[in-house]
Amino acid sequence: MTERKKLTTCLALLLGLHALVAFAGFFAPYDPAAQDRMAPYLPPMRVHVIDGRGRWHLRPFAYQLEAHSGSPDGYHEKVPEAVPVKFFVKGAGYRAFGFISARTHLLGTDRTALHLLGTDAFGRDLFSRILFGGQISLLAGLLGTGITLFLGLSLGAAAGYYGGWRDEALMRVAELFLALPWLYLLFGLRAFLPLSVRPAQAFLLVVCVIGALGWARPARLVRGIVLSAKERDFVRAARGFGASNAYLLWRHVLPETSSVLLTQAAILVPQFVLAEMTLSFLGLGVPEPVPSWGNLLSSLQQYSVLVSYWWMYLPAVAMVPFFLGYLRLASLLQSDAANPKIEAAGGA
Repeated sequence: MTERKKLTTCLALLLGLHALVAFAGFFAPYDPAAQDRMAPYLPPMRVHVIDGRGRWHLRPFAYQLEAHSGSPDGYHEKVPEAVPVKFFVKGAGYRAFGFISARTHLLGTDRTALHLLGTDAFGRDLFSRILFGGQISLLAGLLGTGITLFLGLSLGAAAGYYGGWRDEALMRVAELFLALPWLYLLFGLRAFLPLSVRPAQAFLLVVCVIGALGWARPARLVRGIVLSAKERDFVRAARGFGASNAYLLWRHVLPETSSVLLTQAAILVPQFVLAEMTLSFLGLGVPEPVPSWGNLLSSLQQYSVLVSYWWMYLPAVAMVPFFLGYLRLASLLQSDAANPKIEAAGGA
């Protein structure tokens, strides 16, 4: 498989994963805040297509769970009471694309709740909360990356193109940001900000904090490219014909940074998702009842949950495909950017 096909495949898989999270209201069977206090820490329900007699069923089904002291997780399946799984069922309302009211869900049942990944301490469906929590964590990573790359591009381009005291001042500040332990700085800045804030305000604070701390490395990379690009013959020729600095930057210099910015974006998104998760895990990010991957894992701070309910680790497992996908994308983008240079050197 060629590098371009690998890149296309990786992008398609990432788009599919993001679509699953973006349309969480459709794929999640329940409202992530809906509680069932009679079913705390319910284990994941297994979906079957073969019954106890060995017969195949076209429609998948699950068995109801009941408390059982002899079971490792305290529940066992009531085998005679099969519950058919239905598709495209009506359920809790949600807003598709943020403004279209809808009630159709991909999966559901009539007689009992379908908890594919179990429930938490309040009986909330974990699968639904993972999907909706991914919206918060991934959006924080994407927005934080956008802020970082905008700052890195602006400051790096100014330092590389204009040089002089601007270059010296900006690069010294960038070196300071690179030398600081960003995780502790992140904790310090977030702890300095108000703790008692609404979820939307907390989300914006987290995005701004993580976005403002990571600009140094992209800025240094952009600066190096701009230093090289501004001395090329076509830029000198355009300057000789009277082109303004703004035109030269926009038309000739900044396009040279696109490959580096794309690679940095693929690297920074998982880093910033992890930063949001860390803050929310420690209670400094998005608070309950709004789910995020970080606060979904916060229950693991309790020893009893840590050792007894293995399905509470699943939010951490959910982020693994996204992390691997973005890191693979960054590797492929680096290879794709290097190939033209290698081919040009070989032709020369």
